[in-house]
Amino acid sequence: MSIVLGLTGSIGMGKSTVAAMFREKGIPVFDSDAAVRRLQGPGGLLLAAIEALHPGVTGPGGVDRVRLGAAVMGNKIALHRLERLIHPEVERERRRFLRRYRARPLVVADVPLLFEKGFWRRVDLIAVVSAPAWKQNARVLGRAGMSWARLEQVRALQLPDAAKRRRADFVIPTGGSIQTTRAAVRRIIAACMARGISG
Repeated sequence: MSIVLGLTGSIGMGKSTVAAMFREKGIPVFDSDAAVRRLQGPGGLLLAAIEALHPGVTGPGGVDRVRLGAAVMGNKIALHRLERLIHPEVERERRRFLRRYRARPLVVADVPLLFEKGFWRRVDLIAVVSAPAWKQNARVLGRAGMSWARLEQVRALQLPDAAKRRRADFVIPTGGSIQTTRAAVRRIIAACMARGISG
């Protein structure tokens, strides 16, 4: 039975980079965001249902994420309806992934809202990716279409970084050198493997 390591972190903390480091080490990674993009992409399973909720947000290329974001951001009822549509399908994909890799000693579940949506209950250990606030701000505000207002809206939906770090089994620093981050990933893999052998 695999150890399932939940990987999470607030916006702009470098979680995608860290997930890639686990993959480079041969660890299977389930990417929740990628699953959502498949469900909302061209021919995606949820296109019709999303269009029914928010007419005009889909097209040949799938969901227009900017339009959909504008439709639900700041509207708790609309966001909740959308999440009730998406989360069960992502969970089905995650379960299929875990079945596929059940013989592996360690798998990673990359879930941005691990704490916020209760997914922490479905993993064995938790790793939180963290960087100083100034670096997080610089990364996020450097993205196309981002603003302070948008960043604050996203932050309002996420558990603060300090609270995530307190609840983590491992903290992966991404505010310094890439070598420091890689070393943290290697240590976590070794610790998880040792736990699997001893457990």
